[in-house]
Order: sequence, then structure tokens, then C-alpha cells
Amino acid sequence: MLIRGKSSVFLGGFAITLAGAILFSTKAIFVKQAFRDTGTDVLSLLAVRMLFALPFYLAAAFYFSRQKENVRFTGRQWVLIILLGILGYYLSSLFDFIGLQYISAGLERLILFLYPTFTVLLNMLLFRQPVTRRQGLALALIYGGAVIAYLGELNISGFGRDIVTGSLWILLCAMTFAMYLIGSGRMIKQVGDKKFTAYAMLAATAGVLLHSLAVNGEQLIIIKPGLIWYGLLLAVVATVLPSFMIANGLKRIGSNNVSIISAVGPVSTILQAHWFLGEPIFAGQLAGTALVIGGILLIGWKAGSGEGKEIGSKGENNSGAESEKRNKTENKPN
Repeated sequence: MLIRGKSSVFLGGFAITLAGAILFSTKAIFVKQAFRDTGTDVLSLLAVRMLFALPFYLAAAFYFSRQKENVRFTGRQWVLIILLGILGYYLSSLFDFIGLQYISAGLERLILFLYPTFTVLLNMLLFRQPVTRRQGLALALIYGGAVIAYLGELNISGFGRDIVTGSLWILLCAMTFAMYLIGSGRMIKQVGDKKFTAYAMLAATAGVLLHSLAVNGEQLIIIKPGLIWYGLLLAVVATVLPSFMIANGLKRIGSNNVSIISAVGPVSTILQAHWFLGEPIFAGQLAGTALVIGGILLIGWKAGSGEGKEIGSKGENNSGAESEKRNKTENKPN
């Protein structure tokens, strides 16, 4: 029997966000393997990733621009989309890649997933968006688990200069991505999730390539053996697919819930890092993982019985059709 109404919208958003977060979590694994196997530099790896992703976003932008219902962006929308793309997928990714040179993939994910805290708190402070009891309890479980796992990682790896340097870079990554989530959650309601993602990623690609050109000169990318394959994996599996999935989740259930559900990322990365990179799994990680999973399940609990409205942020559980309709009346069609 199909679940109808707002609860089905929430469950669909929950599932697609969860899948997108798991795909995003492969990024740290691919990056660590690329550094280990190819000896590439940060900018070359980031640039080849974006170059392989570029055709997908160009095709998406072209497709949506040719649709009958397509509307032009206003000047303000163009500026915000470009800034958000640069913030979320250029600067945030750059900080992440730099940090991964210093710390393990598992530790990177644990620090990175402080961003739901930043997202929820900024939404509360800037937009007076209330934090529900369920969100608060889920955050407590998730971050309690993250702290336990983080302390266990420090006991295994030790506390040195590399840990501090890498942690600070990943913290910057988390902050910039939280700001991207907040801004994109609002822009998506105006212009649609797929169209927003395509143009935001094009802006991020331009930023990465200009940066690489400034540093590496006309060569743009310093090609190393195996780099192309890692770039392709990063582009398709860890960038294109999850970026569209997360954007769709934002439209369905709002940035607060996307941030919290996406905390499955550390769990996924820790397991993958153990299987593919040989990073150890220890008791602290297992205990922390259990709490993180508990928090994520709490978000989806009883969603099918009509509680999606309670869980979702006010005004952010709509499918996006109404906002698209409003946007058409406010902008001139192509």
C-alpha cells in the first residue's frame, strides 16, 4: 500500500538523502587512494574531478534551459547561485582535499559532520527556524557518537601537528558546506533542485579551473599515472550522482533534516576506510557508530504515520511545485 501525502514526500526525501550521503562518503576514500597511488597534488586532483563532472552539468543546464516551463534567473538569483556553488563545491572541496593530506579518512568524516550543528544553529539564529524535539535528540545522539569515535581515533593515532592542521582544514570545510546547505535550501525552492545544482556546479568548476590555471599555468593539470581513473570515480560516483540526490532531498525535507540524515557519512566512510585503506576499526568507533545510526533512525521513525510535518522544517516540506509556479510569475520566460 502506498503512503500518500506529506509522509510519502518525507520518506522519499529520507531515502534519497541517505543514498546521496553514502555516495558522497566515497569521496574521502577515492581522494586518499589517489594521493597514495598517484602522488598527485590537491589542485590537479580537484581539477580533474570537476572536468569529468563538467559534461554532466553542462548537459543538465542545456536540457533545463530548453524546457517550455523554463524561466530566466533574476540577476540576484544568478549572483547567489554562483556564490553558493563556489562556497559549497569549490572552497569546501578544496579545504577537504587539503585536510585529507594530513588525517585519516575516518577522522575527516567525523570532523566534517559537525556541519549539521552549524546548519541547525544558523537556521535558528538567522531565520528563527525552530529545532524540534526529535531533531534535538537526534543531534545529541549523533554528536555524542561522533565525539566518542573522535576521542578513540586520537587514542589510536596520537595528537600531533598533522592532526591539528588537518582537523582545522576539515573544520573550515564543514563550516562552508553548512552555509551552502542553508543558502541552497532557499534557492532550490525558487528555481528547482536540478536546475540549481547544474548551474551551481558549473560555477564551482569554473572556480576550480581558474585556481588550477593560476597555480599550474597552461598545463592546468599535472597528469600522473592513474589520476584519470580516480578523477572519473570522483566525478561520477562521489560528485554528480550525490549532488543531484542531496539537492532533491533539500527540496523534499529541508536543510535541517538533510544535514542530520547525512550524518550517516562518517559510518559509511569508517567502514570503507577499513575495507579499502586498511584503517583500523576500534571500540570507540563502534560505540560512536551505534549512536550515529540511532540518531539517523530517529529522524525516519514514524515518518510513515504522518509525522513528516513535525520533523520537517516549516515551509520546506513542499515538493517544490508551488515555488516553481511562483517563480514563473515573477520572471520572464526565455
